Amino acid sequence: MFAYVGGYTTPDRDGRGNGINVFRIDPVSGAWNHVQHVGGLDNPSLFTLNRAATRLYSVHGGRTLVSAFAIDPASRHLTLLNQMDCQGSNPVDSALDPTGHFLIVANYGAGSCAVMPLTEDGALSPVSQLEILPGTPGPDREQQASSHPHAAIFDPAGQFVIVPDKGFDRTFLFRFENGRLTPAEQAFLPAAPGAGPRHAAFHPFLPVLYVNNELDSTVSVFNWQDGKATERQVIPTLPRGRTEPNTTAEIAVSPDGRFLYVSNRGHDTIAQFAIAADSGLLSMAGHYPTGGKRPRFFALGLDGRHLYAANQDSDDITVFHVDRAAGSLIPTGVRINVGSPSAISFVGT
Repeated sequence: MFAYVGGYTTPDRDGRGNGINVFRIDPVSGAWNHVQHVGGLDNPSLFTLNRAATRLYSVHGGRTLVSAFAIDPASRHLTLLNQMDCQGSNPVDSALDPTGHFLIVANYGAGSCAVMPLTEDGALSPVSQLEILPGTPGPDREQQASSHPHAAIFDPAGQFVIVPDKGFDRTFLFRFENGRLTPAEQAFLPAAPGAGPRHAAFHPFLPVLYVNNELDSTVSVFNWQDGKATERQVIPTLPRGRTEPNTTAEIAVSPDGRFLYVSNRGHDTIAQFAIAADSGLLSMAGHYPTGGKRPRFFALGLDGRHLYAANQDSDDITVFHVDRAAGSLIPTGVRINVGSPSAISFVGT
C-alpha cells in the first residue's frame, strides 16, 4: 500500500511541511518507507482520488488553487498535470462526480462551491460554475463571521452533493446534474446555533448521513432518502463532564458499518461510536489519545484494519490497529515524522 501525505507549508498557516510525500507501507512490519517528495507546493492540505486511483487532486489551503496529479501505475509516483484557480479563497475539500468528469470544490474563505470540469486525461479546466452559499452568520463572531463551507461529498447514488457550512450553521444539499449544481428541494439542514457543521460521511449500507459539528463537538445523525434528510440524533464527541476547549475535525465510518470515528482537537483523541445495525444511531464506545497534538485528520486504511491519525501541531502521524470485533484502537508504536500533516490518501500496490 502507498500513502500520499500533504500538509501546511507556509508561515501564514503555521506550516512546517514541505509539500507532498509519498510512502510505501510494508505489509508485514507496517513501516513507512519514503519513495517520493513533491515540493514547490503551498499547503497541499486535502486530497481526492479518482476511482481508478490514477489521478490525485489537491486543494491548497489559504490559496486559490487546485492541483491535478497523475499517479504512475507501476511506481505510484506523482506527476503534476496542471494547476487551476478555483475562483475562491482557501479551498478546503473537493469531490469527484461519479462520471469522473467534474470536481466540486468547497471554498472556505469565499463561501462558495466551484464546479471544475476535467479534461480527458484528468487535468483541470477553468471553473464552469460558482455557487455562492446563502445564509446568516452563526453566533461565534470569530469562527462564523461569514459562510465557511468545509467539505463536499456526493451521496451514495451520486446525485446529490452535501456541503457542511461551519459559518452559517447549515449543511447545504445540491442536486448535481449535467455538470451543474442546483439547490435540492430541501436546500439545507439547519444545525444548532454555534454548532459549526464541518465534515460528513454516509453509512456504507444504511440510508444514514453523519455530520460532525466542529464548534460544539457533536455529531448529527440524519436519515437520508432521495436528497432529503431528517435529523434523528445529536450526540457529543467528548466524555461526559469534559469542558476543555475542543473542536472536532475528521469523521469516518468503518467499512463494515459498525463503528464511526471522529477526531477531537484539544482533547486530542479519536472518539469511537458504536452504530446500531437497524437504525444507524450512535452510542459512545470510547476515546483514544492520538499520541500527538491537534489531530486535524485521520484515515482508515484500505482494509479498515488500521487508523492513521495526522497530528498537525506535533508534526507526526500515529498508527493504530483497529480491533475488528470491538472497533477499539490499539497503538502500534509506529510514528511517522512529517510537518503539519493534514491529508493522507491510500492506494493499493
